[in-house]
Amino acid sequence: MAKLKAGVLISGRGSNLLALLEACAATDFPAEIALVVSNRAEAGGLAHAARFGVPTKVVPHRDFADRESFDRAVSTALEAAGVELVCLAGFMRIFSPWFPARWANRIINIHPSLLPSFKGLHVQQQAIDAGVRVSGATVHLVTNDLDGGPIVAQAAVPVHPSDSVATLTARILEAEHALYPLVLRWFGERRVRIAQTNRVIIDGIAPDGALLWRP
Repeated sequence: MAKLKAGVLISGRGSNLLALLEACAATDFPAEIALVVSNRAEAGGLAHAARFGVPTKVVPHRDFADRESFDRAVSTALEAAGVELVCLAGFMRIFSPWFPARWANRIINIHPSLLPSFKGLHVQQQAIDAGVRVSGATVHLVTNDLDGGPIVAQAAVPVHPSDSVATLTARILEAEHALYPLVLRWFGERRVRIAQTNRVIIDGIAPDGALLWRP
């Protein structure tokens, strides 16, 4: 079976991109990164892609009059590279409705909380302020509902009373780096499907197998 071609969208340092690149470097990994796209030419993640020999493209969002025009340009680049699955990795742009419709069930994001709790930005501070004992990361399908698409998998981490935003962020990021490559592997193995209930089913994986605990 041919490897799944993934495209990764970034805006910054690309730590999750690096985790995906390292996973895809294994010869037996069932997916490859065909293209990395950034809306910012200075994004540090572009250097990671170059180091792994992965093509990159910069599409500055300020060059476009509206969100949909930008989204269509990004989509054109992904399609030209033969991308089958889009992975968001710190991509700091909100899509127009056109993009998630174009890539329906073929675009995923990783969010640093246990969705549906703590959507949006500053989620680690939200978790600390709420006094939760557990937080983590969620990989979900992207829809027009911000951080509200069907959940694919989650990784849970403890929240300690002494935690700062920085310490909790670091703990969650470590969990993200384990979770995102695992989900990409499942997509590459063609295990992931959407049930009629809008729930994600991972064939051959028990329900509790889609939850990682990272103490």
